[in-house]
Amino acid sequence: MNNNSSSPFATLAVLVVFVFAIAYGLVQLGLVSWYMAVFWAAIIVLCMALISGLRIVDQFERAVVLTLGKYTSTRQPGLTWILVGIQRMIMIDMRITTIDIPQQEVITKDNVPVGINAVVYFQVVSAEKAILNIRDYALAVSQYAQAALRDVIGQGELDPLLSERERISEEIKKIVDAATEAWGVNVHDIKIQDIELPADMKRIMAKQAESERERRAVIIRSEGEFAAAEKLAQAAERLSQVPGGLSLRTLATIEKINPDPSKTVIFTLPVEFMEGFKSLSEYLRGKK
Repeated sequence: MNNNSSSPFATLAVLVVFVFAIAYGLVQLGLVSWYMAVFWAAIIVLCMALISGLRIVDQFERAVVLTLGKYTSTRQPGLTWILVGIQRMIMIDMRITTIDIPQQEVITKDNVPVGINAVVYFQVVSAEKAILNIRDYALAVSQYAQAALRDVIGQGELDPLLSERERISEEIKKIVDAATEAWGVNVHDIKIQDIELPADMKRIMAKQAESERERRAVIIRSEGEFAAAEKLAQAAERLSQVPGGLSLRTLATIEKINPDPSKTVIFTLPVEFMEGFKSLSEYLRGKK
């Protein structure tokens, strides 16, 4: 916010006194008559007043004009003119402005102290409201955002604070935006930057995360063993349905686990031989 003419009456008075002092000096020297000196002094004062009243408003600014202390208009970008000594112009920057919210020490609903800071992005949408309704809109937005941040964080628990930053930021933005509407300010966004936790809480959370990872690892390992057991059962059932399938699988297993075939002696018996022993065993049990 820029005030281009803090004392317009003093400026005009100094200008008039300076010009008429020069005119009086010329009259005393006899260079011009009194009437001509007054005439040309008036012309010079008028021209200087016209020239000094020219103002340039940049594209990103709006100019609030006060006439004798009363709001009269808001000037758009470009070349404009005010009546020096009667009107006063105050420039307002209409670009998006950022304000850092310093770290706030807040105790959450579950009694965990946290340090949190944020950034506020806001823009003036009504230059006259920003001048007439509030003294320092930038400071007001900063202070109100700090209070809203503390209120929202204090009403929530730690876990949602860490996992739902966007939702909390949107909630704070709605609170601040509703209050700043009367000031001609629109809050575009509020971003939570850092959340600082106590060292003890960090260690506890690290242990909790480690335990959670171990639990997931055990579950995944158990699921893998269960799936492998099911596949083995299906393979065994399939091999038992094929004559000689189990014997071939046994030979293949022996070949895989044998590190040195030259030092291994394998005695093989026909499957029928083993089946004969099985039948004889069943016959003897039936006799008993």
